[in-house]
Order: sequence, then C-alpha cells, then structure tokens
Amino acid sequence: MKICVVGTGYVGLVAGTCLAESGNDVTCVDKDESKVERLRRGEVPIYEPGLEELIWRNAGVGRLHFTTELATSVRAAEVVFVAVGTPPGERGEADLSGVFAVARGIGDALDGEKIVVIKSTVPVGTADRVREIIAERSPHPFEVVSNPEFLREGQAIGDFMNPDRIIIGARSDRARSRMAFLYQPHIDEGHPILYMDNRSAEMSKYAANAFLATKISFINEVANLCERLGADIDEVRRGIGSDERIGHRFLSPGVGYGGSCFPKDVKAMVDMGVTVQYPMRILHAVEAVNEDQKHLLAEKVLATHGPDLTGRVYALWGLAFKPQTDDMREAPSVVIVERLLAAGAQIAVYDPEAMGEARKELGDRVRYAPGAYEALEGADALLIATEWKEFHRPDLQRVRSLLRSPVVFDGRNVYDPSLLREGGFTYVSIGRG
Repeated sequence: MKICVVGTGYVGLVAGTCLAESGNDVTCVDKDESKVERLRRGEVPIYEPGLEELIWRNAGVGRLHFTTELATSVRAAEVVFVAVGTPPGERGEADLSGVFAVARGIGDALDGEKIVVIKSTVPVGTADRVREIIAERSPHPFEVVSNPEFLREGQAIGDFMNPDRIIIGARSDRARSRMAFLYQPHIDEGHPILYMDNRSAEMSKYAANAFLATKISFINEVANLCERLGADIDEVRRGIGSDERIGHRFLSPGVGYGGSCFPKDVKAMVDMGVTVQYPMRILHAVEAVNEDQKHLLAEKVLATHGPDLTGRVYALWGLAFKPQTDDMREAPSVVIVERLLAAGAQIAVYDPEAMGEARKELGDRVRYAPGAYEALEGADALLIATEWKEFHRPDLQRVRSLLRSPVVFDGRNVYDPSLLREGGFTYVSIGRG
C-alpha cells in the first residue's frame, strides 16, 4: 500500500519505518526541513535499538522516503497517518494544534477517497473534530480511524512488528477491512485486532498508560511502607506478582516514572475529567506519589551525609528515564541532580546513550564522564538512577577502589544487598526493610 506518515517524531518515525519494512511504500512528512535532510542522509535524530538499520535498509531499496511536501504526499497515498506531537499545555491538557493543522492540510490536499489514521495520542473526541475539519475543506469521501500506539521506548520495533493487540476505532466496515489488510503481516501470530468506536479507541490509550503508571506508584508506596515496617519489597513483589490477576510487570520499585508518555497522559486524563466535572482522584494520587518518589534517592543521600553537601562529590549512573533510550523527558535523574546541586554537591554523571540530551538539560553544572568507572573517581558515593544492563555486574573491587568511601545509593534495586555488604559497601536501596 502507499502510505503517508505525517510527523517524524518517535511514533511517526518508528511507524513509518516498520510499515515500510512490511513491504509498503511509505513517505514520511515533516515541516522541519533540516530534520528531513538529516533523515535523507541516514542520520536518525532519536536513539531506538534497531531503528537506524531499518531506516537505512528500507530507504536503500526505495520503500521509505522523507519530504516536507504534505499535499503531494497525501494525494499519492491510500492511507494517511497523523503522528505529530501532542505536548501538554499549562493544565496538562494535550495541545492539539499540530493535529488540527495537519487535518486542515489533509483537507486542502484531498483529491479522492482516503483513510486518515490518527496515530497521535489524542483526547476523547479528537477524531470527531478532525472529521469536521477535513469535511469543511473537501467534498471528497474519507474515513477517520483512531489507531493508538502502544510503543515502549527501547522496544518499539518489536512492539510494532509483533504487537500484543492492535486497536482500530472506525465507523465503517471498509475502513476496518483496509486497516486489517495493512496490519495483516503483524497479526499472523494470533494477536488480535480489536475493533471499536473512535472515542473508545482514544480512551483505551489513556486508560492503558494511566493504569501502568498507577501500578508503578502503588508499588512505590508499598516499598516505602515496607522500609518503615521492616518488610522486604522484593519478597512482597514475589508474593503479589504470583497472583495472575496482578502479575509481575510494572511492580519494580524505584525513583518514579518519567518519559514522554506516562506523565503527559496521566495529566491529560486528569484534564479530561476536569472538562466534564469528574475529578480523577486516583490519578491525582498517582501523580503526587510519583513526584515525591523522584526526590527519594536525594533524600536518602541527605539523610546519610547531612543537609550541607559542600565538598561532597557523587557519581550518578543513568540519566535517561529508562534503559534503551536517550529520552530525558521527566527523568527522575534530573530531580536527583538538582536536589544534590542545591545542597552544594559536585556530581559526575554517565549514561550509555543520554549524555547529549543531559547536556541540554543540565548544562555545565555537572561533570560528564566518558565511562561508568571514570565517573567514580574521587566520589563519596555512587547513585544508580537508571537500570542499564551494563550497570548490573560491575567490578565491585574496582568500584570500591575508585570511590572515596564505599557507599552505594541504589534507586532501582539493581544489586543484591548481601553481596554489596559482604564486599564492604554501605548499601542503601528502596523498600528492603
């Protein structure tokens, strides 16, 4: 099929590339000329494992193209995906100006029957408004489909190519059948396509992310209680995760969630409740717990070394909000660094992928180490903020020799407490009694 994807951010670039990989002719459109030129040269603006190779391969065989020409690309396509950003506004509401601008552009360009697919994360009712905008500008027939994405940063290629479900919100059988044909290569393993109305599809995206965020805040609350009562959160996780109604996933305590999805989508869902005079009380609590949790590791440092950290040096491993990405949006590491800097500390940081993004966020207020061990030199303690695999099995003797004092504050419970204590470390983690 001939496909146009509008927006080359995280979702648009992954979706367009994966659709090309399954044999479609895909044109990705972006208004940023410099970004389009970089993509044409094979320069990928985001870090996502496997994405660069797929872009090179599909562009090389002529299935994947990049352009700034929206109208031409819309006219050439059978299906047009809208994948532009919906950043939060002042109240946390989703900013739909980009989506509506694209809808106007599609309406102006329409020269025949098309299927318009909203891939962007949008509040309930957006598909109806997009339908109105296009209809106001074009007499040609079209369908508007809601097709929310469920991509995890760091695992997005696998999530798109082998999804656990695909949600299609549409009014007509024709739109449903065309979308089923498009996604057929990705559902051969028996994963379902779930058909529903547009509004239910739009809500499904927010409800999924809000529920996962709730699980994270819940287990963090339980971990904090375990710490005060002498219980071990690792054992509690085993105990409750074995219940098939609960499951083990998203039950890892730590320093809170971040990224581009959970914080934004929880806020947007709260705002949707405000617009219809229904307070989302659970989600207010989820947000509050998460914001407090981001401060937890710094508070443990302050409790150990005192409120004045002047002359203290700390090594921080992990800056991205999660492993396998360079994304630092809403990252707990930023809160930790800001708290320690405010107390007078000096900080050396290292992350396998997020150093460039960290410079944009933290500037020259921290030292950027070329490697994990280099960050440790002369530090009073090591802090773990992101659980990259390369941090899981360090040379503990080398770590101890490089640190000024053998202290580890583990914000992700990466290490076995008994192993570190046997190695002579003072070890502080989350919720382990």
